[in-house]
Amino acid sequence: MNRKVLLIEDDKIVRENTSEILELANYDVKTADNGKNGISVANSFLPDIIVCDIKMPVLDGYGVLQILSRSNKLKHIPFIFLTAKTHHNDLRKGMEFGADDYICKPFEESELLRAIESRLKRVKNIESKNKTETPKLKSNSIFENIKDFNNFLDKKEVFTYKKNESIYCEGNRSNFIFLIKKGLVKTFKNNEIGKELITGYYFDNEYFGYASFLKNLPHLENATAITNTKLYKITKNEVTSIINNNHNVIYNFIDFLTNKLIEANDKSLLFAYSSVRKKTAFLILDLLKKYPLKSKNEITINRTDLANSVGIAKETLIRTLHDFKKENLIDLTPKSIKILNIDKLKRIQ
Repeated sequence: MNRKVLLIEDDKIVRENTSEILELANYDVKTADNGKNGISVANSFLPDIIVCDIKMPVLDGYGVLQILSRSNKLKHIPFIFLTAKTHHNDLRKGMEFGADDYICKPFEESELLRAIESRLKRVKNIESKNKTETPKLKSNSIFENIKDFNNFLDKKEVFTYKKNESIYCEGNRSNFIFLIKKGLVKTFKNNEIGKELITGYYFDNEYFGYASFLKNLPHLENATAITNTKLYKITKNEVTSIINNNHNVIYNFIDFLTNKLIEANDKSLLFAYSSVRKKTAFLILDLLKKYPLKSKNEITINRTDLANSVGIAKETLIRTLHDFKKENLIDLTPKSIKILNIDKLKRIQ
């Protein structure tokens, strides 16, 4: 059976020419002239791979990938961006959204076909490997008795970090996955001029530091305790034994990672296209769900951390917060923000 390709491209000439190339290469091809129609075709056609332009009417390529990533039946389909954009930031943004490859127009026929064949071959290899490999991981005998995760944690050393104390720094060797017993941790990166951008907040019973750990890389960001924090450090051998003997833990961990990925994608899309007001409102409401509450609907967070989470200057944030206060959306104290009207904050544009 011929492999199925969905081509989403608003330029009629490019769409028809590219479709013809793919059909001559014995692919079963369906096309769509914009992102919205492309998603509809994807749901009915269930392609083996998607080739999608970025700049399109109705819904652009980033939006297409964002929506597909939320669909259980479509999120695993290889996705290639096809675009005239060549700036490094555009390439990086596409990859951060989860694209598998990037082809710049104009392109050679062979370049397109190689990219598609390469991605399809990789998927086939992964499927074959999954069929032949046993799902059970090897574990060292010293850890074979980790059959009760909660009992394991009860016996494990708890590490305490004071407020504002560093847990690890970018470039440090990654030896553990961290699990918070009690407290609040932020992860962040600094740019070349030292400006901080907060990449995540982690709370009770949440894991962090797992990306570098799983890929066996040095830490890609910094981590600091925002409040006095207690946490566990789980080693690779312990992780192996836990996975082998506590399947519910790995399912919960996968669910946690999936939710974090969805949150990151939503945040990336929002921050790429939204106004300062909308981004600030989103962050306030997001933090309200999990940040330590001073009282009902009141979060304690300093202005610098909030500005670094939104990715704007502190002065801009303060002006925006005071605008919200004048509109009776929030109330302010030097160290906290009290939400007065959640529904109106959700509708900020």
